[in-house]
Amino acid sequence: MLPLEYDRSQDRDIVVRDRFDNFRRDFLRTLVTPEMIEEHRRSPLGQHSERLERLLIYFRQRPLDERYAVKVVEPFRKYQVVRLSGHRGTSPRVVDEAIYASANEACHGLFLRCIRDLLEA
Repeated sequence: MLPLEYDRSQDRDIVVRDRFDNFRRDFLRTLVTPEMIEEHRRSPLGQHSERLERLLIYFRQRPLDERYAVKVVEPFRKYQVVRLSGHRGTSPRVVDEAIYASANEACHGLFLRCIRDLLEA
């Protein structure tokens, strides 16, 4: 277990992983296009193009505290996007007040939030 005051720069594994993640993010940013976003909007679940699959795999591999999820507010009527805490026993927090009418719309809203995080970081 790491001490609370852990210096990340002394662990070469973390340094290499962070560097790899930065290269990966730079590459994935080049894949984001309006056509790819439209592809996801039309079909948030199922088989996608290689570009979109690469992005989705990256988003699914993020640490728990950096992931989003869809919360069912009212079954089959209202959905919200939440951010996971990454800690057992801590509830996810609502990221915005947007309410989606279907699970697919909420999945696309979640995807757009991930894209925004990728482009801003």
